[in-house]
Amino acid sequence: MWARIREMIRKEWRQALREPRMRVLLFLPPVIQLTIFGYAVNLDVERAPIAWMDGDRTPASRALRAAFDGSPHFRVVATPAREEEGRELLDRGRVLMFVRVLPGFAEQVKRGETVAVQILIEGTNSNTASILTTYATRVILRYADEVMVEREQRALRALAFERGAPIAIPELDVRTRVWFNPDLRSRNYFVPGVLVNIITIVTLILTAMAIVRERELGTMEQLLVTPIRPVEFVLGKTAPFALIGLVDVVLVTSAALLIFRVPFRGSAVVLLFSAILFVMTTLGVGVFLSTISQTQQQAMLASFFFFMPAFTLSGFAFPIRNMPVPVQYLTYANPVRYFLEIVRGVFLKGTGIAVLWPQMMALLLFGLTVFSVSIWRFRRRLE
Repeated sequence: MWARIREMIRKEWRQALREPRMRVLLFLPPVIQLTIFGYAVNLDVERAPIAWMDGDRTPASRALRAAFDGSPHFRVVATPAREEEGRELLDRGRVLMFVRVLPGFAEQVKRGETVAVQILIEGTNSNTASILTTYATRVILRYADEVMVEREQRALRALAFERGAPIAIPELDVRTRVWFNPDLRSRNYFVPGVLVNIITIVTLILTAMAIVRERELGTMEQLLVTPIRPVEFVLGKTAPFALIGLVDVVLVTSAALLIFRVPFRGSAVVLLFSAILFVMTTLGVGVFLSTISQTQQQAMLASFFFFMPAFTLSGFAFPIRNMPVPVQYLTYANPVRYFLEIVRGVFLKGTGIAVLWPQMMALLLFGLTVFSVSIWRFRRRLE
């Protein structure tokens, strides 16, 4: 048995490396995905260009602009004299935000009245607009707090001067700590997910196409008249792609650590073992798709029909908790979701089996079920 499987694996290696389309699928998707999500996909907002219109021109308004200039998230690139000029800058996409300080700003601050600062944000990209709104609100609130503290300190000093005795001025020191991703880098969030997508694409598509290729070339019948059994045939066809998937795990993890500086706080053994469980599922789905496809083009198309919904419902880019409730329940039938949770937990949180065992058990259940059903259907198809 093992001798037949070994010969089948050797044959599959030679065919995979000789076939031009297979070589492309082996190396091109990992490189493209890692490049795109590592360098191009970046949701961080830094040094956003803004326009500043100061209608008050007082030390108070200049102090507010200094607060924006001191923020790492904003960069004043234009100072329009009229409101129409600021709106035109937004329309042309030259700035992402237009801040307008109205006349009388300093007098209202001095009297302690509610002061309005107009902020217009280019909202084509809702995510960027939401982030800019948060950053701008934070800068203005920090400025307001400084004004209030200065006013209270001035009043307390005056009271202390009248009484002739010092008065303690209370201070509140607020410190915020972000766990798991202290720098709030979106790259740390996306790059581990690339590992999941690469394994899914490579093992799924290659397995489906490899089995269909035997039928398309007419060599399936030649193999079946040999002593090899259907189970041995499937294991021999899928084992090389399982190994390729695990090699991709090592390559992407190494690139994440060395090139993109993504933190890795967990156990490599847990990650590798979870990858093996996940590969069982994708290989099983690939075998199943091969039983419903007649050509390699059909196998590839069917693979993408499976991959796109699985990718969308995995939580890779869109949080599952933001999806409609029926869709959230649907994600429990998606094995990609569980492996993505494991990968991000191992990379960013350093969680181990004690926390991730439900996801690992789900992958084991999916893997055994899907692989068994796929082999059974493949055997029925041959009969």
